Amino acid sequence: MTVTLADVAARAQVSPATVSRVLNGNYPVAASTRERVLRAVDELDYVLNGPASSLAAATSDLVGILVNDIADPFFGIMASAIQSEIGGPGGRAGGERLAVVCNTGGSPERELTYLTLLQRQRAAAVVLTGGAMENAPHAAAVAAKLRRLSEAGTRVVLCGRPPAPDTGAIALTFDNRGGGRELTEHLIALGHRRLGYIAGPEERTTTRHRLEGHRAALAAHGLDDDGKRTVHGRYDRRSGYEATLELLRREPALTAVVAANDSVALGACAALRDAGLRIPEDVSVAGFDDLPFSVDTVPSLTTVRLPLAEAGARAGRIAMGREEPPPGGIATIRGELMVRGSTGGPRR
Repeated sequence: MTVTLADVAARAQVSPATVSRVLNGNYPVAASTRERVLRAVDELDYVLNGPASSLAAATSDLVGILVNDIADPFFGIMASAIQSEIGGPGGRAGGERLAVVCNTGGSPERELTYLTLLQRQRAAAVVLTGGAMENAPHAAAVAAKLRRLSEAGTRVVLCGRPPAPDTGAIALTFDNRGGGRELTEHLIALGHRRLGYIAGPEERTTTRHRLEGHRAALAAHGLDDDGKRTVHGRYDRRSGYEATLELLRREPALTAVVAANDSVALGACAALRDAGLRIPEDVSVAGFDDLPFSVDTVPSLTTVRLPLAEAGARAGRIAMGREEPPPGGIATIRGELMVRGSTGGPRR
């Protein structure tokens, strides 16, 4: 049964006019009243009709692209590639679509809010990029939002994100476990036995999958997974710097540092230099993603290349209906080990 404005008003114990004012944002409303109305909207999953121009159609010309941090090249590259594929037949204004990049900042609440707003606007497509949050209630809430979007005719594509079963979403997922294992096996093959690992935030699926790959490589070669050799932090340079100093404090004899991504690896390199250590003569460093700056660092960074632009473009074409979804709605995209100057055999 469709939820109406009157249902929201009754739940919030206000008039329908007050609900309208809160949702339209065109009239001052007391903060406590506004909070009651928005809570009722969420509880009833009320969907406000979008612009009048979209009312006659199942969907609008809007395409939402959700990213964790648009300033991070990992997300910027994918978002740009997705947007490049959004134009073409289907829109009512010369075949174009309006791409809206929604920057969640890693906030679960913002992610849900953006999905609700895109549903209200009857988005033609929604693409979610990057890893998902490791939280069961949040995952269930996201799955419910994706299911409703799909049922309303919105194409939903996950790019670089694990599949969301029974939601109608197409998933192009990165093989983070495989890439993490291959990277650590490369270092083990060079002779390293004392490896430090800088992981990303503990609540992200990308973090867990890459760390599982690292640990699988250690186990396959009979090496101990010593907990003191793993430090969690953000996916940024500063985190890499601080985590590397902590790893050196815990075990000064480390011969290699594996970083959660290339930005973290940059911070690791800076910390090692400030500690008077050479790369790779004293400590090898490896990253993940192969972001554009990785080949220009000194020495150039050994990493796992993920085809971010290609994956983003494919997600955009699927979202626009210009490419068939993969069999079963899921495609796994493998990374490629890029061996460069930042790794070598242990010498200390």
